[in-house]
Amino acid sequence: MNGPVGLAVAAVRRAALVRRTRWTARAGWQARPQLPSREDGSATVTACLALAALLVSTVLIMNFGAVVVGRHRAQTAADLAALAAAGELRYGAEAGCAAAERLGRQMKARVAQCEIAGWDAVILIEEKVPMGPFGMRSMRAVARAGPVEEAK
Repeated sequence: MNGPVGLAVAAVRRAALVRRTRWTARAGWQARPQLPSREDGSATVTACLALAALLVSTVLIMNFGAVVVGRHRAQTAADLAALAAAGELRYGAEAGCAAAERLGRQMKARVAQCEIAGWDAVILIEEKVPMGPFGMRSMRAVARAGPVEEAK
């Protein structure tokens, strides 16, 4: 290629080979031609690996957060169900357990066990927590509600 297009192509090729400059007393700043090395593109590979690691860690942190939130929801459901059961104990143990079951359904949790001992209600709640690609996990929480015993 001759003419202006050929000169432009040659200039681009020369610019691609020039990586560093050096100072000489006679000519000032001079470009040193340098051939492409074998390490060209290694930053791209490193950036892709770092991005993949970031995505994996984000998914793991989100799943860990879902487990923590599920555990807190299960404990909250157990606490509220125990309070509801204790509040209905004046009508009998069955009424207390029925109140706990109702509240458990409203909280989208399952009352696995309802024990009434005197004026105490002990409730065991199970709740399923989705963990994305890792399937489902079952969370359990226990709560007790009843009169406070005085310290002696």
